[in-house]
Amino acid sequence: MLKKIGLVLLVILVAIQFIPYEKNEGKPAEHPISGSYDIPDNVNKLLVNACNNCHTNTSEYPWYASIEPVGYWLNDHIQEGKGHLNFDEFTNRPLAWQNHKLEETIEMVEEKEMPLDSYTYLGLHPEAKLSDADRQVIIDWAKDQMAYLKATYPADSLVMKRRSPPPAE
Repeated sequence: MLKKIGLVLLVILVAIQFIPYEKNEGKPAEHPISGSYDIPDNVNKLLVNACNNCHTNTSEYPWYASIEPVGYWLNDHIQEGKGHLNFDEFTNRPLAWQNHKLEETIEMVEEKEMPLDSYTYLGLHPEAKLSDADRQVIIDWAKDQMAYLKATYPADSLVMKRRSPPPAE
């Protein structure tokens, strides 16, 4: 009985190796954050190393992403990260959204929620580990960008509109 279960599992694992999925590779940046915001080289290096793999249109997949179901999990993880924040489409969103995402970036980096532990786990992405000094560089940069927005645009354009509750029936 155990042999049959093992054989079925093996067949399933081999079969899923041939089920394709669309990887996050190669879609050019249409509205990159760098198009409207100043990103100094030191900040850009930190963003490239610690953020861009999940938060842009082009991810570099590690060798183990070719092994399923790990590849599916990684791709889902990347798509979710990109859904929350995509630096390649950043300036295509309203100013209030951009300001809010800069604020969230500060919060997530400050609270060490980004980059995710699962990304830096086991030293698989040592370049993504941020020191406290690196974190402060990103935080200061995001605060500077928020100050730029505040100095450049009307205050009401930087506030996220509250969603109205659905009408009562």
